[in-house]
Amino acid sequence: MNDSPLLSCDARQLGRSLRLWRSLRRLKQGAVAAEMGVSQTTVSRWESGGAAPSLDEQQALRRLMAARLDSAADFELGRLVERAPVPVHLICDLSHRLLAMSRARERHCRLPRAELLGRALWCYATPEIVAQEARLDALGWYEPAPGAVEFDTGAATDQDMPILRSRMRWVRFQLSDGSFVRLVETLPDLPPVT
Repeated sequence: MNDSPLLSCDARQLGRSLRLWRSLRRLKQGAVAAEMGVSQTTVSRWESGGAAPSLDEQQALRRLMAARLDSAADFELGRLVERAPVPVHLICDLSHRLLAMSRARERHCRLPRAELLGRALWCYATPEIVAQEARLDALGWYEPAPGAVEFDTGAATDQDMPILRSRMRWVRFQLSDGSFVRLVETLPDLPPVT
């Protein structure tokens, strides 16, 4: 499976996310341009959808805007996820890096949570997860108040972070620093196929 988070949203969505992230941090386009080594006009064109960042620039933007559980409220969110009685984990919506995981989800993993934290999980995606990711823009995922997304996925159990045949629920929300996270819940197993 492709381990690149580049499939998480197209360049147009990345520009829209950049504009919101920058405004919440009260950063000017020039500050982002200096950080990225491009002109302010280039940043403006990315944000307006008039130009797309190169693949390397997209990766750099994702690193710049990566979600972190730095504030007290965001840290508490991570603790709530860890204490959840159901299989759930929290990832950065741009990079798919694991930020927090419940013990119920960790029980299915071959590696302990400590070894998975900070790791991009895209490489564990099933074909159904990849297909759902490609539909997110059409589902309004990048709009201000997106609804939860639920879908069925097949199993991929021969990996460090197995995916069980199940129904998944994704919920996207914003952290205090303006970055976006995705809460991923594994719902009860589907009945056997007959």
